[in-house]
Amino acid sequence: MSRQMRKIMIAPNAFKGSLTAWEAACCIERGLKTVWPNAHYLKIPLADGGDGTVLAVVAATHGKLMHATVHDPLGRPIKAAWGLTGNGATAVIEMATASGLALLTPRERNPMVTSTVGTGELIRAALRRGVRKILIGIGGSATNDGGMGMARALGVRFLDRRGHDLPEGGGALPQLARIDMQGLDRRLRAGNVELELACDVTNPLTGPHGASCVYGPQKGATPRMVAQLDAGLGHLAAIIQRDLGKTVEHVPGAGAAGGLGAGLLAFLGARPRSGVDILLEVTDLPRQLRGCDLVITGEGRLDVQTISGKAPGGVAKAAKSLEIPVLAICGSVAPDAPAVLKLGIDAYFSALEQIIDESELRALGPGMLERCAAQVGRLLTLNLKRLEVPQKNIMRNSASSKTGKKP
Repeated sequence: MSRQMRKIMIAPNAFKGSLTAWEAACCIERGLKTVWPNAHYLKIPLADGGDGTVLAVVAATHGKLMHATVHDPLGRPIKAAWGLTGNGATAVIEMATASGLALLTPRERNPMVTSTVGTGELIRAALRRGVRKILIGIGGSATNDGGMGMARALGVRFLDRRGHDLPEGGGALPQLARIDMQGLDRRLRAGNVELELACDVTNPLTGPHGASCVYGPQKGATPRMVAQLDAGLGHLAAIIQRDLGKTVEHVPGAGAAGGLGAGLLAFLGARPRSGVDILLEVTDLPRQLRGCDLVITGEGRLDVQTISGKAPGGVAKAAKSLEIPVLAICGSVAPDAPAVLKLGIDAYFSALEQIIDESELRALGPGMLERCAAQVGRLLTLNLKRLEVPQKNIMRNSASSKTGKKP
C-alpha cells in the first residue's frame, strides 16, 4: 500500500432499504475525508442488474433519468423511470419499475392475470430515443407470463385456435396456438439494436426449479395455480420451438422474472450476461481503476452470496488484477462472510453500531456508514505511519548490517 492515499475509488452497491449506491458512496467519501481531506475520490456507484441498476448507470455515465407512462402488472397507467447513458447510446431498464411485485398490494397479487406489458412499453420508449443498446435488468417481478405482455407491447401477437389475441397473464398461456412475429417493431426486427439481459438467477423456465414452482407462491399463486402456470410456460416453450425454432425451456435464467428471461431470449434475441459484468463495462471501471491506491466497495449485507455475481465481488476481481487493495464496508456481516476473502476482498467491516428496526435504517444508516468509513481511514493511517521509516535510518541500518555494528 502506498505511503499516502492519492486516489481512492469508492464503488459500492446499494444498501437495500437504506441507501442507493450513490448515497452510500457519498457517505463513505465523507467519512474518509475526515482522515484524508486532500485525496482524490472517484465515486462509481454499482449494481448487479437488480434494484438500483438504472440509478447506478445514470450516475456513473453522467446520463439522464427518463420517464414514460406505461401499464403496471394489472394494466393501470403509471409513470416509470428508465435510464439513458451520457452519450445517449444505451438505455437501461429495470423491469420491476413497470412490472414489479412492489407495485401491487398483497391482495392484488395474482400471476394468472398479471402482465409484463409495461416492460415492453419501456423498451418501446427507449427505441424512440434511437438507442443502439438496451440493458434490461430483471428481478422482483409480479408476473409469470413468459414475457408475453412484453412482446405484445412491441408488436408480437399471441393467438388462440380461433385466431383471437390471448388475454393478459400467465393463466392464458395454455390457450396459445400460434405466435405471429410479423408486427415486431422494425428496429428490433432489423437487428439494429443490441439487447443484453442482466440476470442473477439460473432457474430454467419449467419444472421444480422453474419460474412457477420457485417464485410463483410469492407472487400470489396457490399450489393449483403453480401447476397451471408451469404447464402454461411449458406449452409456450413448445410453441416457441415450433414457430420460432428456438429452444428456451431449459436455458439457465429462462425462468427469471416469471419467464421474462425466456421471452427476451426468444422474441427479442437478447443476450444474457452477468449483471455485474455489464455494469463494470458500462461504467468503464477497469480503466478507471488505474492509478488507484485503494478501492472501497460494500453492500447492505455481506455474505457468501457476494461471491456469486454481486457487485462487490466484481469490483474485487477487477481491482485484484491490478494488485489494488480492496476493502468492503457493509451494513451487516453474515457468519459465512469470510468466504469473500477468497474473492479478493482484503478485509471487511460492518457499519452497524446497534440493533435497529428495518424502519430505522433510512434515518440511522447514513451516519453509521460515514462513521465506519472514518474509522477505517484511521486504522489505515496507523498502518501507513508504521511503514514510514526515514530513508536515512534505512541506509544506516543497511550499513550497520555490513560492519556488524549496532545502529
